[in-house]
Amino acid sequence: MGGCSSKPAPAAPPSGGGGATDGGPAKATESRNIEGDLERGRREEERKIKMLLLGAGESGKSTIFKQMRVLYGTERSDDDLRMYGVVARSNIVVATRKLCSHLRNLGLEEELDRESRENEDLEEGDHSSMTSRQAYDELMAYLVDNTATASAQDPTAGGASENGRKDWVGQSPRAGLAANNDAKQFLAHHESIRILWQSNTMKQVWAKRSAVNIIDSHKEYLNDIPRIASPEYKPTTKDVLIARVRTTQVVMERYRIQGTEFEMYDVGGQRSERRKWIDCFDQVTAVIFVAALSEYDQTLAEAKRSNRMVESLELFRSVCNNRAFMNTSILLFLNKKDLFAEKILSSDIAAQLPFSDYAGPTQDFDQGVFYFMQKFKDCLIDDEVNDAFIHVTCATDTNNMAFVLDSTSTIIKNENLKRSGFLGAD
Repeated sequence: MGGCSSKPAPAAPPSGGGGATDGGPAKATESRNIEGDLERGRREEERKIKMLLLGAGESGKSTIFKQMRVLYGTERSDDDLRMYGVVARSNIVVATRKLCSHLRNLGLEEELDRESRENEDLEEGDHSSMTSRQAYDELMAYLVDNTATASAQDPTAGGASENGRKDWVGQSPRAGLAANNDAKQFLAHHESIRILWQSNTMKQVWAKRSAVNIIDSHKEYLNDIPRIASPEYKPTTKDVLIARVRTTQVVMERYRIQGTEFEMYDVGGQRSERRKWIDCFDQVTAVIFVAALSEYDQTLAEAKRSNRMVESLELFRSVCNNRAFMNTSILLFLNKKDLFAEKILSSDIAAQLPFSDYAGPTQDFDQGVFYFMQKFKDCLIDDEVNDAFIHVTCATDTNNMAFVLDSTSTIIKNENLKRSGFLGAD
């Protein structure tokens, strides 16, 4: 026990002594303060929300991740915007490659010839020095078949644009070598891309784009090529949101929303990336599972025979019934509702073999959404599904996502408080 005496205390306590009275009241107060800080830290940690975005590749997870920053985070730096500028230009080239190859595979080159001749005879269409067939031939040579000579234009040499003005975007090491090279090709051939994109033949190709897995939202880039090719081009918030950068690592950002700290994790959705998911499963408060409504007639980029919606359903089933998420709130975002509304006008749900049991009217948005919502509900072992945990979303629409994420954060916070004992359970 500690040495204690009625006599005045010696200058130094005996070896091994002192006990609880060492240091006197000041030491005890310091100890209580430390314990209080630890307890507050523990309670704060219990209140912290750890959200995990899961879903198949290209479902819109990263767009939602970026929307969180738009709504609750800081503005992007010029370095960020330059990277996204390179990515946007690269995305256009990737889409153009797929569209040109698809045009050829569909046997529409003669149709393009006929359209070019008719426009020349009638002096209609684009009044440029290039026909849509000439634009197509240039793009095939430089972007698809790589049969062009090595003396291709490089308007970004030295960071200058084709008219000599400094290009604001330039190059970005963060975007990667392939994206930077594609961005250079965009600046060299953007006029040809614009002319071909505006042709009636290309409209036919676009209508059949599901066969080649083109990202639907990149239509907005293709409709705005002069702006994106301008030396003054600086990506808008919408440009950043629809930019496609494949997620190949776990990305985390922190936000403080209405006094609560949130950690959101974004992970790659392709099959090869899913082995990394397990590293994020520890102490997850909520999972937001994202599935693209518009992908019912598309196949996986990494497995051409696998339907994307079927893949999402199977993945959702495995997530919901995973023991790691037994006490975790799981929310379902049926994303890309805008693209779904557009697609069902020309692509019948029941015409897709996995969904031949669809008995609703064609071209009916509400019935289509209800059908797929029920498909996802059927994946759950628990039949008691709270519809408040299901949202039909458009991740590129900031106003829509502001409402959805606000209601989602409220649900998650309440569920977390119940589990932590700060709110009574129902």
